[in-house]
Amino acid sequence: MIRENLKEVEERILAACRRSGRPRESVKLIAVSKTKPAGMIREAYDCGQRLFGENHAQEIVEKKPVLPADTVWHFIGNLQKNKVKYLVGQVALIHSVNSESLAAEIEKRAQKAGIVQDILLEVNIASEESKQGAAPDEIRALLRFCEAQPHIRVCGLMAVAPFSDDPEDSRPFFSDLRRMLYELKHEVQEPERFCELSMGMSGDFETAIEEGATLIRVGTAIFGSRMPI
Repeated sequence: MIRENLKEVEERILAACRRSGRPRESVKLIAVSKTKPAGMIREAYDCGQRLFGENHAQEIVEKKPVLPADTVWHFIGNLQKNKVKYLVGQVALIHSVNSESLAAEIEKRAQKAGIVQDILLEVNIASEESKQGAAPDEIRALLRFCEAQPHIRVCGLMAVAPFSDDPEDSRPFFSDLRRMLYELKHEVQEPERFCELSMGMSGDFETAIEEGATLIRVGTAIFGSRMPI
């Protein structure tokens, strides 16, 4: 099942890239493996998938040691400050930095580890009360704070569009995030590395690609329905 699902997702990515005139290598697929056992992740790995996303720090702690060393982990969920210590230096990218206090904790842990931790700033792009993320009018100040931290590298922005059965409903929010990235690019020290747009999930990743996503987070379309934790 996973092999067939990955093949279908890949075909959909290729088609979306063609429609938008983008090279396939401009989009990275994150297989969202939250709640899935290591055996299912290994099956996807054996199909050539290397990039996986988790929502809970504990799952990364448990799964990382039993999977191949070249498996690349991203943290994509809501991050509590007391969980930062489990992730810094263990994941390639933290997608969900939404406050100065969280960024300060990542800076402290990264300094202690002697590394620079790559992060994205999470934007509550539709200002939904039920969603995490900094408000759009707060992102500029959060970016400036993070830019001043020597052990944090801000690589771009992340957002979750409001739920809808119609992927076209996500388009204006993806477009807004892309516009925000371009506007902020002029305010960072290294604009060439401030380029990642993490947006789009199983229901709307093709629309996200058409609007400039560089990282898409696809779980259900690869692994099937979510399992209870």
